[in-house]
Amino acid sequence: MTTTSQQELFRFLEDRFACAQACTECARACALRASLVEPDGSEKQELVRRKAIMCAEVCDATCRVLSEQNQVDEGAIRMQLEWCRTVCLEGAQVFDDHPGAEDTAKACRECAQACTDFLATLR
Repeated sequence: MTTTSQQELFRFLEDRFACAQACTECARACALRASLVEPDGSEKQELVRRKAIMCAEVCDATCRVLSEQNQVDEGAIRMQLEWCRTVCLEGAQVFDDHPGAEDTAKACRECAQACTDFLATLR
C-alpha cells in the first residue's frame, strides 16, 4: 500500500513533469508564432512578436528550472512559476486579438494552468 507521503511525492513529480511539458509546448508555440510575424510589421504585430519571444524565453527558463536534478530552492521555483503563469496569461490575451494565433493562446493558457496546478503542490 502506498503511504500518503509517497502519494504526495508522486503527485508532486507528476505535476512538475506536466508543468515542464506544458512550458515546453508553450515555448515551441510562441517561438513559432514569433517567427511568423513580419519583423517590420505594424505596431500590433510587433507586440505579438515581442510577447511571443518573451513567453518562449520565460517558458524555456521555467522548464530548465523544473528539470534541474539538484535541489532548487522552493521559493525560487514558486517565483519562477508565478512569473511564467503571468507572462503566459498576458501572452494569451495578446494572441486572442491576433487572427491565426488561437493555438498559441491555447498553449499559453494550458501552461498557465499547469503552473497553477504545480504551485498548489508546493507547501
